[in-house]
Amino acid sequence: MEQSKTGILLVNLGSPDSYEPADLKVYLREFLTDKRVIDLPTPLRKFLVEAIILPFRPKESAEAYELIWWDEGSPLIVITQQVIDKLQKRLGDEVPVSMGMRYGNPSIEAGFDELMEKNPDLKRVFMIPLYPQYAMATTETVIEKAKEVWQTKYPHLEMITKDAFYDDPLYVKALGESIRPYIEEHHIDHLLFSYHGVPERHIKKRDITGDHCLKCEDCCNVNSPAHTFCYRHQNVKTTQNAAEYLDLDSKDFNYSFAFQSKLGIDPWLSPATDAELVRLAEEEGVKKVAVCCPAFISDCIETLEEIGIRGKEDFVEAGGEDLILIPCVNDSDLWIDALETWCSDMLKPAEAVA
Repeated sequence: MEQSKTGILLVNLGSPDSYEPADLKVYLREFLTDKRVIDLPTPLRKFLVEAIILPFRPKESAEAYELIWWDEGSPLIVITQQVIDKLQKRLGDEVPVSMGMRYGNPSIEAGFDELMEKNPDLKRVFMIPLYPQYAMATTETVIEKAKEVWQTKYPHLEMITKDAFYDDPLYVKALGESIRPYIEEHHIDHLLFSYHGVPERHIKKRDITGDHCLKCEDCCNVNSPAHTFCYRHQNVKTTQNAAEYLDLDSKDFNYSFAFQSKLGIDPWLSPATDAELVRLAEEEGVKKVAVCCPAFISDCIETLEEIGIRGKEDFVEAGGEDLILIPCVNDSDLWIDALETWCSDMLKPAEAVA
């Protein structure tokens, strides 16, 4: 069969090459010096990373990574490769599929290179940032890095990027069905949706109206053009979508959302997941909590260690009995269904034009 002129590039956050402190230092330097992650003036950002964070954080992070590292390698990389393999099988060998990571290996550039090696006659790339919700420190930095590679190395290609898909019915179904067995098979008291946190200033910076996000009452539920790039709104909507899909309001347990992974002293989105887990146990008497992490497509350090290990310890120490970590959509069939549909829809007009 004739080779497709469109290649598929899946991009995730990334991972260190190993859990050794030296590899963590390389990875964290690339990650934390990104101006869309720590959005401070360059001299201040470099001082913060080099003088305050890197002398101490790599060893601490290495210990955390070692706890969750698989025999095959980093869970994030392994799972993403499993997704690639399944999607490739669905689309057929004539459609080149590769992965890239914003930080670490394989890089976004390596992903482009692999697509071109598979088909030197490629005309365009359909890139899917593996983040359901748009954020400056995730989707935006992936797009900008991909543009840099594309424009300097492969300017003849057309690049098309998948928009945030938190509202897409196929994603909502995949997310909902990933949660369902854990709330049906366990007698939980509470379901917590834990999203990766960002500083409040990130939300305000991406408010295209300049006067909506975090500035008006119940801003996430008041219609506004700002929602196109508002991470918090898209988190709220993800929770609402999952709740509606699973009919959570009819269940005999409560649900809520919170934000994890705070870094630094600036105001971040709240409530904080770690504090919320303690509050649920101490103030509401919750004994069994289930936690899902819909800002992540693949299980990683933030889900497996931060929630599955540290979060569970905090919850139990505060009086809870058990924390059940709900896996991400990972390489589930329904998630592969969603990817296959999006890619197939993109391939149809492309091949017609070619």
